[in-house]
Amino acid sequence: MSDRQPPEMAQVAGETGAKKIHRTWDRVLVSAFLGGAYIAFGALVAITVSSGLDPATWGTLPTLFMGAAFTLGLVLVLVAGSDLATGNMMLVPLGAMQGRLTTGDVAKNLTLVLLGNLIGAVFVAYFLAVSTGVIGDPDSSGSALLTHERLAQIAEGKASGHTAWETFLRGVGCNWLVCLAVWMSLAATTVSGKVLAIFLPVMAFVAMGFDHVVANMFFLPAAVFAGVPDLGWGDVLLNWLLAGVGNLVGAVVFVATSYWYLFLRDEPAEQPSRTPVGGEAAERA
Repeated sequence: MSDRQPPEMAQVAGETGAKKIHRTWDRVLVSAFLGGAYIAFGALVAITVSSGLDPATWGTLPTLFMGAAFTLGLVLVLVAGSDLATGNMMLVPLGAMQGRLTTGDVAKNLTLVLLGNLIGAVFVAYFLAVSTGVIGDPDSSGSALLTHERLAQIAEGKASGHTAWETFLRGVGCNWLVCLAVWMSLAATTVSGKVLAIFLPVMAFVAMGFDHVVANMFFLPAAVFAGVPDLGWGDVLLNWLLAGVGNLVGAVVFVATSYWYLFLRDEPAEQPSRTPVGGEAAERA
């Protein structure tokens, strides 16, 4: 089967967003828990592969390694199947733009998915990153200390290294790229094609240091649990707010609205089907 062209991708995306509403709240919450956990796994492996690399020797290459490793998270979300708030920020509003959904439907879905993502990301941060010793504490040695130092660098940069405006804009840039990864995955009809579509945009946003609210639901709590100094929950909540609003703007304005205007504005919206459609993996983003 040949890959889809952008007008076909837009139709699949609109139907996918509409179908996300036709599930019970408990299924959405479980799916979102998995999505948060999968992104946390990607973040954890990204810390691991980039720890211990001295910038004096490696320059900016550690961020490239980190970005390449982090793509695991979105690959798991799209291929294994789960809900991720940053992807839903594009797909569900797109369904509303077609008249398939109400604003209330959008708000309800995004709120529930954000909650599930938070629970999943914090679960991995506490039980599988810190409690296992993969992320060490300040008194650790060896690889555990290296991962602790790398996590501290990342968390301190996100929590206090930028102004509010910079964090917001980093959120915009992040989800513009993440949603392009989800969007382009709709073009592919094979798993390998989806992985390739995901890889480059996700690697790019991580390498540039942009802010992904669900990834930060892992990085920042993990840093608090691991005893990173001068990091409080107030800093964490502020980052989530700024990054989350930026992610929403990046998804709705630069991806959903743009492609709705280009391909769906003058097209009649069909009623969402209950049977699987092509690009089903992107339905889970």
